[in-house]
Amino acid sequence: MGGTMDEMRLEPLAVEEAPKRGVVENLEVDKLVAEYKTLAKTNLDEALEKLLALEKQQRLAADMVATKKVCIGIVQVCFFAGNYKLLNEHIVLLSKRRSQLKQAVVGFVQEAMAYIDQIKDLDAKIELISTLNTVTAGKIYVEVERARLVRQLVKIKEETGDIQAAADLIQEVAIETYGALAKTEKIFFILEQVRLCLDCKDFVRGTIMSKKISDRTFREKEAPKTDDKKPTDQQMPEQAALEGTPSLSELKLRYYELIIRIHIHNSDYLEICRAYQSVFADKAISADPAKWSEVLKKICWYIVLASNGVEQQTLLHTIAGEKKLGELVKYHSLIKQFTTTEVIRWPILKVKYEAELAEVVEIFSGEAATQRLAHLQQRVVEHNILVIRKYYRRVTLVRLGELLDLDLATAEKHISEMVVKKAVKAKIDRPAGIVDFVGKKDAAEVLDAWAGNIERVLNLVDLSCHQIHKEAMTHKVPIGI
Repeated sequence: MGGTMDEMRLEPLAVEEAPKRGVVENLEVDKLVAEYKTLAKTNLDEALEKLLALEKQQRLAADMVATKKVCIGIVQVCFFAGNYKLLNEHIVLLSKRRSQLKQAVVGFVQEAMAYIDQIKDLDAKIELISTLNTVTAGKIYVEVERARLVRQLVKIKEETGDIQAAADLIQEVAIETYGALAKTEKIFFILEQVRLCLDCKDFVRGTIMSKKISDRTFREKEAPKTDDKKPTDQQMPEQAALEGTPSLSELKLRYYELIIRIHIHNSDYLEICRAYQSVFADKAISADPAKWSEVLKKICWYIVLASNGVEQQTLLHTIAGEKKLGELVKYHSLIKQFTTTEVIRWPILKVKYEAELAEVVEIFSGEAATQRLAHLQQRVVEHNILVIRKYYRRVTLVRLGELLDLDLATAEKHISEMVVKKAVKAKIDRPAGIVDFVGKKDAAEVLDAWAGNIERVLNLVDLSCHQIHKEAMTHKVPIGI
């Protein structure tokens, strides 16, 4: 050791021997790891000491393959010794070693993940997952492993009944930023975030989470061309989805189930109907008569329950044109009643569709049954008022109550509500008991009518002048100024 480090680097012999020494060590790594594993059965501490020394040697030599093998060997020795505390300590130790290679971290993390299902003790399993979560935090090259570890821990929390802890844990992961995760696995993770929020009755957060996914997400894309650019160092290549991950079509149905849960909570019948329409359009549903008939029945009820408006009327007429609706005679008749300008008698409708109302348990049963029946009656009343407006300019409250099957106070209440919503224009003369459906015109309508009248007057003046000049020229009569 007589020379300096710079002099030693310049010696030809040292330059030639370094690669040879590296090759020998590479060839002997498997043999040494196997030897130390055997030693671990009798003397665990000595085996780990030698493995750590070998790991340091290979790490400083920047040998990715050998370092990965030694790290995996250390994890295996700790696990098969049954010392889970030592296993956790060495996982943290390996991850914090100076200039640790990324490939080695990926290797021993994946190896440790394979042992999670083999550990029977629940506390030891949770401790190992928590350790691996700590090691993988903030490392983009193990983001896939981190996402899967969080899912495993969330599953354990949910199975033990701690739904709130599971929801809080899964929300910490910004899964939409994980580029290396497969598309289906990423969607499944987001859907789990939404589901756990809804299970905790946190519908506001669940709604926000659901907006991470759009309808376009479920459209199949063409396979990329072979000459596409390879991913860069910053862009991690997408890995295959974990076994057991639902397919894209299954995820689509799960997504709309959650969306429907959100809109049911908000009593947004129009959005529920749209969600069921998307489900109805799915190939797996439309190919099975038993499935599409159930979905189409719900579509019919929810569009009828939706508040009257332009969007509701457009969707109502779209559903009326559905060919498969003809196979459901009662429901075809129901939709036809709401698209025809005829008064619907609520007592007759309720009796006629009593069996169908009892059939759709999800809509007209439970705590919300009374409320939804009241909403259905209200939609019938709104439809009837719009029909009456087309046939009557003025009508007495008594006659209006007879047509709506309501008493005077309730009929007046419904008319007032529709006027407030600007669904209909009407004035009520309460002393005379008369409803006038003309109503007061706004400024824009008055101005348009005035402009139209002026235009007609000017056209008449122009036509009169033309006729006067024509007669003057025929009879050769001079027109004085």
